[in-house]
Amino acid sequence: MSAVNSIYHIVINTYRREMTIPDETSEHMYRYIWSIINNRNCKLYRIGGIGNHIHMLVELSPTIALSDLVRDIKQGSSKWAKQQVYFPMFSGWGKEYGAFSCSVRDKERIVNYINRQREHHKEYTFEQEYKEMIDRSGLEWNDYRLT
Repeated sequence: MSAVNSIYHIVINTYRREMTIPDETSEHMYRYIWSIINNRNCKLYRIGGIGNHIHMLVELSPTIALSDLVRDIKQGSSKWAKQQVYFPMFSGWGKEYGAFSCSVRDKERIVNYINRQREHHKEYTFEQEYKEMIDRSGLEWNDYRLT
């Protein structure tokens, strides 16, 4: 049996980064996304965020490509959310996403970071947070990343 360690911190934002995932109903969205991840034989360690974006810490199955998983999450949850009373303003996800590879040693730190999203965003906007994540990962910033 192959040995694969493929853990990603994935960030997706709502269309135009609008606050369309209400705090009081966000758990419905998170559970639905968990079901998509689970059905793709991947493991969700943590999901959380605020009204205009979500963070996920996911262990990818060796049988699925990262881009395929994110596509399935965005398409499936977008279609589902538009049919729910919980998300009356939700109009979909942004075009892009961020995915940052992580080591097993990073798991606890990232889980804690995701758990503290509401507190974190009392001081920082999503745009500030995302730009910092891109910079720390060594990628080049481009405003297109916010689409």
